[in-house]
Amino acid sequence: MTAAAHIAVRQTDDIGFGIYVHWPFCLQKCPYCDFNSHVREGVDEARWRAALLTEIDHAAGEAPDRTVTSVFFGGGTPSLMGPATVAALIERLAERWPLDPDVEITLEANPTSVEARRFAGYRAAGVNRVSLGVQSLDDAALRFLGRGHSAAEARTAVATAHAHFERVSFDLIYARPGQTTAAWRAELGEALGLAGEHLSLYQLTIEPGTRFHNLARRGLLAVPDGDAAAALYDTTQEAMDAAGLPAYEISNHARPGAASRHNLTYWRSGDYVGIGPGAHGRVTDRGAALAVRRIRSPERWLAAVERGGVGTEECIAVAPDDRVAEVLMMGLRLTEGVPADRFRARTGRAIGEALEPARLAPLIEGGLLECDAAGLRATAAGRRVLDAVLGALLA
Repeated sequence: MTAAAHIAVRQTDDIGFGIYVHWPFCLQKCPYCDFNSHVREGVDEARWRAALLTEIDHAAGEAPDRTVTSVFFGGGTPSLMGPATVAALIERLAERWPLDPDVEITLEANPTSVEARRFAGYRAAGVNRVSLGVQSLDDAALRFLGRGHSAAEARTAVATAHAHFERVSFDLIYARPGQTTAAWRAELGEALGLAGEHLSLYQLTIEPGTRFHNLARRGLLAVPDGDAAAALYDTTQEAMDAAGLPAYEISNHARPGAASRHNLTYWRSGDYVGIGPGAHGRVTDRGAALAVRRIRSPERWLAAVERGGVGTEECIAVAPDDRVAEVLMMGLRLTEGVPADRFRARTGRAIGEALEPARLAPLIEGGLLECDAAGLRATAAGRRVLDAVLGALLA
């Protein structure tokens, strides 16, 4: 593809093309976390850097002739990588694909004082956006969540991030045991005082296989019930709307124009490539969506890359009905919903052709979905109970 063609793609496609790089290691496993993260006594960073570079070389052939609009270093804890490793990975990405002049390069980081001292190095490496796993601004809550930093460290890390990066976001977890709307409103107020353009606010969910799940099964952990959780959700929306950071996705809030471009690529069902253990990708090839999944185990992935140049577990075509479900499950999380033209481009079908009227009509009549010539959207009430809406729509 010529340079002129790259520009044309960028000008006509607002979805973009993303690269996700997974660093699977953490200093400790949080009790709520079901991500592909692992604690190891020692990590040979040079060996891991070489393997990630090798898989980048392979992945360039999976999705050629694209312009990268976003890169996301996730984990695990990517801020355990040295800045030199991050710089080498970004440099290799730029050698294998053209980078958009306005490319967004995000790195997830824990707000410990040790990791915050690396921020200047990450900025010099090319990172221009940081996402901090603050999770709470209350020390007791941080201990409950198993976090390795204090509230004071979090505040300092956020300030340090603002000093080094143009774009800063941080995460908070709410609907914790015993949390009241008044306490959450106060914590949100402090968070807004620290925030810049973006906040990610997640309800605590008890995921199978986590330490919290084991405690809940034994009756030793109880999170707010449905009504209490809904009140906390409503408090979140009210506070963020009033502060000028409305939700653009169920759990993500931003000032106009400050949404995460990388995550929008996911939610808008765009193409992306995954690098590293357990990373996923979606690549469109001659109109068909291909699902690519890397080997989940860090050690098995590393051995496969060193042996054969790639750690792919499977690469399969996504069935048409599964593609419809994917586009809806991702797109209805967004306030904008699923535009009709995007749905047809991603599935080859019109919304009315793909969905059963008997399932869609009750959701529209109940005020949970809106469907018109522009597309399909969840209402504010529908986003509040989106899992149930999707269950009824796609079951």
